[in-house]
This record gives sequence, C-alpha cells and structure tokens, in this order.
Amino acid sequence: MSTVTVYTTEHCSRCVSAKALLGRRGIPYEEINLAKDPDDREELSRQTGMITFPQIVIEGQSIGGFDELLAADRAGKLGEVVGA
Repeated sequence: MSTVTVYTTEHCSRCVSAKALLGRRGIPYEEINLAKDPDDREELSRQTGMITFPQIVIEGQSIGGFDELLAADRAGKLGEVVGA
C-alpha cells in the first residue's frame, strides 16, 4: 500500500472528515498538523499549489483535498488511488 500523508490544521471539519473516511476504508495514513508551523505550511503550498486543508499526498503526489478524496471514494476508485 502507498504512503498516505494527510496535512491538517486545527478546528478543520474537512480534515476530520478526510481522516474518518480513510479510517472507515482501512487505509493507514500519517497526519501532519501544520496549525503552528508557518514555514512548513508555506512549503506545502509550494509543493501542492494549494493553501486549503486538508491536503492529501500519496507517495509524494498531491491528490487534492477532501473533495477529491470523497470523489475517488464515491467513484469506487479510492483503493486504486492509494494503491490498496
């Protein structure tokens, strides 16, 4: 299975939803909370081109946020996206 990293911030309902979805599907992930880390937050923005949370990165490739994760799940392709 691919390495899944979920970049989050505090008080973020979409972050909670993304982690819950991955958990329901049995997909392990690493959470990195950037709430108090402006330097890494800026680096994530440079890497993904996004400034919103959560950001889901699989094997170093950004797939986007919760909407993209949910769309992959609804299309039945979440397992394929994460290499399960």
